[in-house]
Amino acid sequence: MFELIIEKFHDVRFMTMLLAAIAASATAYTLIMPLFAGESLSKRMKAVASERERIRQRERDRMAKAERVSLRQAPKQFVSKVVEDFNLGKWVAQETARDKLVMAGYRGQAPYVTFLFFRMVMPLAFLIASGLYVFVISHMQQATPIKIAICIAACYLGMQAPMLFLTNAISKRQVSIKRAFPDALDLLLICVESGMSIETAFRKVSIEIGSQSIALAEEFTLTTAELSYLQDRKVAYENLAKRTGLEGVKSVCLALQQSERYGTPLGQSLRVMAQENRDMRMNEAEKKAAALPPKLTVPMILFFLPVLFVVILGPTAIKISAMQ
Repeated sequence: MFELIIEKFHDVRFMTMLLAAIAASATAYTLIMPLFAGESLSKRMKAVASERERIRQRERDRMAKAERVSLRQAPKQFVSKVVEDFNLGKWVAQETARDKLVMAGYRGQAPYVTFLFFRMVMPLAFLIASGLYVFVISHMQQATPIKIAICIAACYLGMQAPMLFLTNAISKRQVSIKRAFPDALDLLLICVESGMSIETAFRKVSIEIGSQSIALAEEFTLTTAELSYLQDRKVAYENLAKRTGLEGVKSVCLALQQSERYGTPLGQSLRVMAQENRDMRMNEAEKKAAALPPKLTVPMILFFLPVLFVVILGPTAIKISAMQ
């Protein structure tokens, strides 16, 4: 039975059919799952409300000099036990991991502990899987040092896999924020010029912008909480810039800090920043449109032109072969 499975995995026709079936299933899953997806906005807003309650409780405890109470979700017992037993916080921790987790939308101790857990588990899993495939399943004819090098490369890839996942999550979150941020600035400008305070404006915009970007609505809600409960309002703006990691958001936060400090008109600053962010969004769209023809060159050469030649020259070739 085991030999039959190995033989099937080395059968080109079987592997082609299997990969085609996986691709078709993935396409169907991608098209169908949005129809069954729940209301993610309400769930994320509940999580933000919990974070806001945590900030309120922390500031109250700090002012009362009482024991700090955390309302964040605790990590799973098994994962936490493994991290503590192997002291992973010392061996596989990274200084930028917490910042990247926050930028990806994962807050609290539980995501950090889970990240440390997978930093240990993934290299071992990749090493074991590659070792089984190289030495047991495939029966590769290469020399032993090459096989060991393949296993080491797989182990290194497993070590970098959690960071790659975080980088991908951060990129998706930043794209969502970047697309909705100019519209959010326009709404923020309207709210400020109508006489609302900056806290009320952030709260109102977070509700309205949630249909375009849940991530931006979440960040604005957290900023509202920090503006309400932190003593230094400058810290709230700095935290917003740090959580997003976008240059446009950093510029707006810097303008808001200067407006708070020097009393410059806030509406004028927001109007200029909204126009700049809108121009940046348009420039990025133009860059993507300009880069599209070179990207389509290789697919056209590999896929379109051969099919076109077959369609045009195929009947002629068939007639010539029939005449001979």
